[in-house]
Amino acid sequence: MGTTKADLFSKQQNDIANMAKALAHPARIAILQYLVKKNACVCGDLVEELGLAQATTSQHLKELKTAGIIQGTIEGVSVCYCINPEIWKQYRELFRSFFKEVSLDGNRCC
Repeated sequence: MGTTKADLFSKQQNDIANMAKALAHPARIAILQYLVKKNACVCGDLVEELGLAQATTSQHLKELKTAGIIQGTIEGVSVCYCINPEIWKQYRELFRSFFKEVSLDGNRCC
């Protein structure tokens, strides 16, 4: 079997790209901001909070859950979501290392 394009890049580069892809929609950013602000499991009020259709909200939640950023539990007929703290920490550290300080030491780049 041939090499995939992902094999051309480091694990860290692939991880950052996958994380960025999971975050690459404003609705997902809004969901994450809401969950971080609540700092608790949230059941059912995301549709009202976002103003999106239930199906659209569910699709964004699915993407975030597949990426591991959020976790969900079923409570009766509701699914409750919260930030996955372990994965959140990994994202924070990976992006922090990627967005390190840039200094041109007084020299202009372009």
